Order: sequence, then C-alpha cells, then structure tokens
Amino acid sequence: MPSTLQLALTLAVAISALLAIRAHYIGAGGRRQVYLFKPLTTALIMALAVLTPSADPRYQFAVGVGLALSLAGDVFLMLPRDRFLPGLVSFLLAHLAYLIAFTSGLRYEAAALPFVAFGVVGAALFALLWPGLSRRLRAPVAVYVVVITLMAGVALTRWLEFGGRPPLAAAVGAGLFVVSDALLALDRFRWSFRSARAAVLGTYWAAQYLIALSVGG
Repeated sequence: MPSTLQLALTLAVAISALLAIRAHYIGAGGRRQVYLFKPLTTALIMALAVLTPSADPRYQFAVGVGLALSLAGDVFLMLPRDRFLPGLVSFLLAHLAYLIAFTSGLRYEAAALPFVAFGVVGAALFALLWPGLSRRLRAPVAVYVVVITLMAGVALTRWLEFGGRPPLAAAVGAGLFVVSDALLALDRFRWSFRSARAAVLGTYWAAQYLIALSVGG
C-alpha cells in the first residue's frame, strides 16, 4: 500500500505537471512558469524514486541517476537558445542509467521478441525522421534511437521474466518514454502540431513516474 509520502508526492507531481503543460499554452507570460514547473515536476518524481523503500539499492541508485540526468535534459530543452544536442546527450545517458537498472538480476538468455518489436519501431521512426534531420544530428539521433529502444526492450524482458507490478510499471514506463520521444522528434523534425507539448510532456512524465514507482519492488 502506498505510504502517505508517496501519495503526497504523486499529488504534487500531478499538479506540477498540469501547471507546466498549461504554461506552454498561455503565451509569453507562461515562460517563467515553464522554467519553474517543468524541472520541478521531474525533481518531484526523482524524490519519489529516492525516498521509496527498495529491496534493490543498485536498481534504485541507477533510476535516481537516470532521473537526475533527465532533469538536466529538461533544463537544456526548455532554454531559449537551441540546446537540443546537449539535451539529447543528457537523455541518452539517462536511458543508459535505466538500462543498468533494468538489467539488475536479469538473465542473459532473454527472449528476442521484445527487442525485435522495439527495433522495428525504432527503425520506422528513424526512417520518418531522416528527411528532416541535418547531417550533424543524424548520427546522434541514430544512436539515441538504438539506446532507447534497447532500454524499452530490456524493460519488457524484465517484466516477462520476473512478472509483478514493479517490473510492469518499468516496462509500461519505458514504452511510454519511446512514445513521448517519438512525438517530440516528429513534432520537431517532420510535422509540427499544436497539441505536441501536452502529448509529449504527458507521456514523458507518466513514463518517468512509472519508472520511479518500479524501485519499490
């Protein structure tokens, strides 16, 4: 059963996330609110991951590192100047941290299906993005797609092997992270759409929240 602290942090995350998303749609006056509530939401999720009792300190530490790197990525991507590449690197390192967490206790005789499924998704996404990517970004984006799909494949494999709610939370969270990043990339490099901010941030924080919850296993 969730503790009072977990429930309080969950409520705080939800309120902060809604305020951050709203701030993106209220014009220039919302910029300061974005600067406040966007990093605050991720910081609150990080607090949830760090303060939740865990039977696997290695897993918890790796998830905490991933959330800290994600917080850095949030800051890079919200600044006025284009710092997409530093943001991309921050999230790439975050996914590597999650990959370390999800491999904790995992056997290496993993089923191929999760990796094939996410690999197909990643390849299709990269093919869609290719025409809109500059030469400078093609290699970093390719590496990023490989890492995030590998991370999601490992998370799904972990749930298939161990079962239970925490591995399921991690697997769903990893899958939502792929969805969020796909929406972000498509909006930035192919087809811009007005609801992109809400869709990207909503799936992003849901993903991070579920990964944070998975430390309680």
